[in-house]
Amino acid sequence: MKKTSRLSRVSLLLFVFFGLDKVLAVIRTIIIGRQFGLSAELDVFNAANNLPDLLFALISGGALAIAFIPILSETLAKKGRESSWKLFSQVANLAFLITACLALVVTLLAGPLVRGELGIAPGFTPEQQVLAVQLMRLNLIATLIFSVSGLVMAGLQANQHFLLPALAPLVYDGGKIFGAVILAPAVGYRIAGFQLPAFGLGIHGLVYGVVFGAALHLIVQIPGLIKFKFKWVPKINLKDPALHKVLRLMGPRLVSMVFIQLIFLAQDNLASRLPVGSVTALSFGWWIQQVPQTMIGTAIATALLPTLSDHLATGDNLAFKKTIERSLKVMVALSLPIAVIIGLTSLPLIQLAFGFTLDESQLILWAAQGFLVGLLGHNIVELGVRSFFARQKPHVPLIVSGTGLVIFLGLAIPLMGTMASSGIALANSISYSIQAVVLILILNRHVPERFKLGGTFLKALVSAGIAGICAWMVLSFLPIPLHGVLLSLLGIGIGGLLGLVPIWQEIRMLVQL
Repeated sequence: MKKTSRLSRVSLLLFVFFGLDKVLAVIRTIIIGRQFGLSAELDVFNAANNLPDLLFALISGGALAIAFIPILSETLAKKGRESSWKLFSQVANLAFLITACLALVVTLLAGPLVRGELGIAPGFTPEQQVLAVQLMRLNLIATLIFSVSGLVMAGLQANQHFLLPALAPLVYDGGKIFGAVILAPAVGYRIAGFQLPAFGLGIHGLVYGVVFGAALHLIVQIPGLIKFKFKWVPKINLKDPALHKVLRLMGPRLVSMVFIQLIFLAQDNLASRLPVGSVTALSFGWWIQQVPQTMIGTAIATALLPTLSDHLATGDNLAFKKTIERSLKVMVALSLPIAVIIGLTSLPLIQLAFGFTLDESQLILWAAQGFLVGLLGHNIVELGVRSFFARQKPHVPLIVSGTGLVIFLGLAIPLMGTMASSGIALANSISYSIQAVVLILILNRHVPERFKLGGTFLKALVSAGIAGICAWMVLSFLPIPLHGVLLSLLGIGIGGLLGLVPIWQEIRMLVQL
């Protein structure tokens, strides 16, 4: 009972901190959107982030972190903290060296990687491509820092410490806001009568902010390393069985992350061939979807991985199954009504936040709606992938993610011809929804009893219907004359509250995780 209570507290802690992270992300995105608009320059910034993000995701943000936590937890439980930190040092040393080598290769080949027909942005003008090369090379500095910082997060989480890893994204956002508010603008912002300094670095200032934020991301976690008596060991023992185990798990995850990141690289490749602003519309639409996904799927799945690994280490398959089932019910119950509410009510909020025209705001909304169709799928994939890694069966997510890439490409190209950037977003959603179904069907074969989700799914559909109808009626028929933003907020509030009624039992499961 203590373990489930602790897991609930961790999930709620991550929910709160990820929520704060998204608030800062809202502020940052609004500032950047108002400074640069749906411009060619901002399209370049968003596209230039992709390859450095791919390296981070492969080396420590996804491939190593998820493969690492089960083995580090096992080493900690069986051999103690000193042995676990020795393993951590070896993995961190290896990750940094590999990232440095890959970053050097990308730096040297940045031009062809941007301009190639299968590259980052073949549809950009030559001037945009030159700028993309510059920004990409600067971004690689942050990638090097993250190659260590991302693993520090995994190491602290394996020690059941979640506070500082949850705080790290907040200070990272703080660094990016510093870049947007201080480094980028030519004229300083005025706040409460005080004019802030401005360095006038333009779009380059945003990248310097990313580098500064990455440094803060690492620094804020150092007290956690001190608390758990971390001692760095400057060596890599390639004969260490534990390191071999990490690498065996990492290999399939590495390929899986390649497939996942290729979807996002392909999105910008395709969008670069559409009218100016399409890449940024996809980026902003994805960011809108990421707010609920991070607070639901990422928060719950992150908290669960060490616990699922512990259940399997002790041979408690029934507890493993029940933990996943409760989490799935919470995800299903929350995802469907939230996706409907956000999809219906966001247009006035987008206009207010960014100061865009109606047409520009509509472009972002369509992209967001395309991504929101797959909110539940993305959340389930987060949990499904971690469940298989806790079982140390990485080949299943590998096959599923590869299939997802093929499905995305098969759908995105024809859909963008009729639906432009929103068609690309919809292809992403369909791909992830299919991946989610396949992961659950396969996972059902590895647990003592099948997951029982039918009742929850029906209640979530009813909740989504009630929430959507109420929000739509507020926006369309409320007899009181209100500003569009107030109508949106009122629609969110009324739709959300009434939508809670059918899924109240599942909401209460949050404290039972």
